[in-house]
Amino acid sequence: MKTDFKSGFTAIIGRPNVGKSTLMNHLIGQKIAITSRKPQTTRNRIQTVYTDEKGQIVFLDTPGIHKAKNKLGDYMVNVAQRTLKDADVILWLVEPSTFIGAGERHIAEQLKSCRLPVILVINKVDTVKKEEVPGFIQAYRKLYDFAEIVPVSALRSLNLDTLLDCIFKYLPYGPQFYDEDTVTDQPQRQIVAEMIREKALRCLEEEIPHGIAVTIERMKERADGSMVDIDATIICERDSHKGIIIGKQGVMLKKIGSAARYEIEKMLEQKVNLKLWVKVKKDWRDSDYLMKNFGYDKKEIE
Repeated sequence: MKTDFKSGFTAIIGRPNVGKSTLMNHLIGQKIAITSRKPQTTRNRIQTVYTDEKGQIVFLDTPGIHKAKNKLGDYMVNVAQRTLKDADVILWLVEPSTFIGAGERHIAEQLKSCRLPVILVINKVDTVKKEEVPGFIQAYRKLYDFAEIVPVSALRSLNLDTLLDCIFKYLPYGPQFYDEDTVTDQPQRQIVAEMIREKALRCLEEEIPHGIAVTIERMKERADGSMVDIDATIICERDSHKGIIIGKQGVMLKKIGSAARYEIEKMLEQKVNLKLWVKVKKDWRDSDYLMKNFGYDKKEIE
């Protein structure tokens, strides 16, 4: 066994919508976590793996830490806080600003008791002037005693090599947890459901609140290997939402379906026959039973 090999768990935390999933996707070079401009897109902890000759980093992408408004919100905050207990290093993502709001201060408070190295990642630096960046670093230095502060652009893959070097610096020496070709522990059905949910969020834009879930009813490869048949249901909270998701003469549902099918075919490297349905389950985000049915099980985080 190589004695200079490092391996460990890195939790990616931050307020909703700062680019956590985008960062993780770009670090591992594949799309696993869904991204949209809406906050709280990530609902479960998503585990992905980066391996090179120096070592292996298991990234734990968490839902954004925020003040919860319903049971789903509580679940998401619990997932994020539980993840901190499993990590060796914490990446805290923030946006480039000298203004530090209540959300950031809330996270700093949460971190004070965790005793792990925290690397501050100032994301989206491609959206500001270069000479402004030192001011952002100074502002955050006063908030918390960070192990490192690294400015990056996840979207443009800017400075990500420096960030990986910083993470390895704080990881313990140890064995490889996963094979070199493993990139995630997520079951394929889960990734497919998330891809459909992402396309629905993107296509619907501001028209619909966050209350949609996706369940995969069937996912089966044909005997001749020519195609994978997938039947999926988009769950929403109100009858009026159902109409918006389906759209006039089914146009919106077709748009969601074809965008999702394209992504799923790229991932599976196979032709896909995707059929989508829409069902209403009133206030499912406040029902423990329905949340569990849709893949958000509280028992798994206790």
